[in-house]
Amino acid sequence: TFWTLFSRALRLRCPSCGVGKPFAGLVRMHHRCGHCKLEFERENGFFLGSIYFNYGLTALLVTAVSLPLRWFELVSRLPLMIVTFSFALLFPIWFFRYARCLWMAMDHFFDPRTPVNDVGGQPALEI
Repeated sequence: TFWTLFSRALRLRCPSCGVGKPFAGLVRMHHRCGHCKLEFERENGFFLGSIYFNYGLTALLVTAVSLPLRWFELVSRLPLMIVTFSFALLFPIWFFRYARCLWMAMDHFFDPRTPVNDVGGQPALEI
């Protein structure tokens, strides 16, 4: 279901099995899930779509917080610009892994794939 995939993405887990971890480090990804052997990257440029999640949430948060603060003059211009600029630089770096997992989950929701065995490229047995 959608909520299962969403939960797996927030926990940084494989969208297919929910057990394997897509990331081997802070930014380096495994090619396949260690548990179900699902390939994480369908094709070259697959994760370009994750930039939309990252940019969209960053822009939404910056706008939702800075506009009311500036509109009602609760914070002066310079401190707000410094905080907003810092947030807009640092948040996407932190959110990078979540954006990729959300992108994989959305892709898996709309076009589910079956994991592939290492031998012969045959679909793996369903667990």
